[in-house]
Amino acid sequence: MKAMVINRFGSEDEFVLTQVENPQVKAGHVVIKVAATSVNTVDTMIRQMGNELPLAPALPAILGMDFAGTITEVGEGVLDYHVGDEVYGCAGGLADLQGTLAEYMLADAKLIALKPKNLSMREAAALPLVGITAYEGLMRANIKAGQNVLVHGGSGGVGHVALQLAKHFGAQVFATGGGDAQLALIEQLGATAINYKTQSVADYVQLHTQGGGFDVVFDSVGGQNMANSFAAAALNGQVASTVSMVELDLSQAHFKGLSLHVVFMLIPMLHDHQREAHAHILKQLTNIAELGGLLPILDTQQFSLEEVGSAHARLSSGQGMGKVVVEL
Repeated sequence: MKAMVINRFGSEDEFVLTQVENPQVKAGHVVIKVAATSVNTVDTMIRQMGNELPLAPALPAILGMDFAGTITEVGEGVLDYHVGDEVYGCAGGLADLQGTLAEYMLADAKLIALKPKNLSMREAAALPLVGITAYEGLMRANIKAGQNVLVHGGSGGVGHVALQLAKHFGAQVFATGGGDAQLALIEQLGATAINYKTQSVADYVQLHTQGGGFDVVFDSVGGQNMANSFAAAALNGQVASTVSMVELDLSQAHFKGLSLHVVFMLIPMLHDHQREAHAHILKQLTNIAELGGLLPILDTQQFSLEEVGSAHARLSSGQGMGKVVVEL
């Protein structure tokens, strides 16, 4: 089969079109003909940093985590899926798991679900990593109908999904963005947009919560922005963060009694730990999407398998709006 392989870590020019052996089906797994895959920031980090990260695959490597496609073979013990089923998931591209930048991939059946019928392959491929991350963060923050929820980075990959899910769960949703296009997308998706460049945290907390703070803050920006999340949260509030590699004074979190939830959705893939949780979340996302409560936004530029280097460059440029998708 055709695959885009990297033989060394580095720039987006390292991808090489290569003929490799087709994956062989095994117990508990399925073989999938990949129709589309999306590019996530972690994909570009693995490509660039390689063994500096504790999750990089051995070289030569096939990267790519998210996929949508059709099952062509079913392994022993797999009862929920059949040949011909259209499925999606986040199931490869790190450690010892072959990635999605190939015509076929082997996937653990615990990491996949039936694709939403109302989404295209491209749209479905954009959803798994960001969708699982957003759903897990909101669940761990114990989101409830009627709460005020703030999403930092509401037009980003994870943020625009967290925004829609929070709205689906009945919350009043607010989201930060930094440009006209980002703010317009946030409003289009049903949240109140906050321009973090022109409004201070204190100002928008006063404006939207009468100074009381947000019940749940979902921070998809991370780093030093976590201090803004603590400042924006209500007393005894919940903060979910997807980017928590930062040294920070926790005094404000202490005196407000905040709960911090760090979401690292790759744990089940990396450590073969409770993988069935991903299948469960994906099934929930399928239901929500089919009810009309979730639609991934795709970047306007389209890429083929052979153009994956350009797709990586597009994501890294920051010029895109929505998920960058590669179609096979």
